[in-house]
Amino acid sequence: MMEIITAEQLMEYLGDYILDAKPKEISEIQRLNYEQNMSDAMAILHKLQTGLDVNVKFTGVRVFEYTPECIVFDLLDIPLYHGWLVDPQIADIVKAVGNCSYNQLVEKIICCKQSDNRELVDEGIVAEQFLNNTATQLTYHGLCELTSTVQEGELCVFFRNNHFSTMTKHKGQLYLLVTDQGFLTEEKVVWESLHNVDGDGNFCDSEFHLRPPSDPETVYRGQQDQIDQDYLMALSLQQEQQSQDIPWEQIPEGISDLELAKKLQEEEDRQASQFYQEQEQAAVAAAAQLQVPGAASPTTGRQSVGSERKRKEPREKEKEKEKEKEKNSCVIL
Repeated sequence: MMEIITAEQLMEYLGDYILDAKPKEISEIQRLNYEQNMSDAMAILHKLQTGLDVNVKFTGVRVFEYTPECIVFDLLDIPLYHGWLVDPQIADIVKAVGNCSYNQLVEKIICCKQSDNRELVDEGIVAEQFLNNTATQLTYHGLCELTSTVQEGELCVFFRNNHFSTMTKHKGQLYLLVTDQGFLTEEKVVWESLHNVDGDGNFCDSEFHLRPPSDPETVYRGQQDQIDQDYLMALSLQQEQQSQDIPWEQIPEGISDLELAKKLQEEEDRQASQFYQEQEQAAVAAAAQLQVPGAASPTTGRQSVGSERKRKEPREKEKEKEKEKEKNSCVIL
């Protein structure tokens, strides 16, 4: 029997762990700093259900612009990696990108392309070409750095294309935990190798032995469903950023961190419930479009039987052979 852990249970486990992991023998300054970080982490912990805001820098596999969301990884002592690096041997790209984060680089490209300075315009074009050419958010230089930086047997998180994946290293090879919907019925498929930037890795079992999917077509459909769900999630996040539903002006002053976290969690649960309802509606609509002509869905099966009977009525006077065919005919439900 498959054990299912809900998002609420997972949030509770993480919150308890952060509280229990508080260092015992530390100075007063360190204690205050830790408590502040813990409070900040608790305030954004609910975002784990939808997505965290992390902003990569292109200079190192562990270099991110500091955001409150990064505190969660620090407190849980979970290494966070990415592989979107500039090759230091390509001087013009190094100059164009510099020490910018992704957000800063996008702003720089816009400013450079609007400049009257030809050199700045060229620099902006080079930076834009770098983003376009590395749209997979993984470069071969970054992959090499990942392979050399991640420790053997280390369990960590890999950030790519706005997704967080569990990553480990086994016998010098990087592997990502398989979590796509298409693999729900593939009990033996656990890991996928990360050995190129194109994403076509090899599937393995829990012992890292090669284990191709038993039904590649089912896996492919599941992966497409996952892409659709990711798109809906991205739209949900965009709508959340554009209009925050929490009436901050109505929250009383002096509210405790626990009460604030509870209010945030309630609002997040409401938005998550709405999101899943929209998902279900989208799935129903997609299923309706994929109906095969002549076949009836479970919700329209009775109508099909009724229409079949109506077709039989005017044929009562036909030959006995035709009547037998009608009796033996079946209706697809």
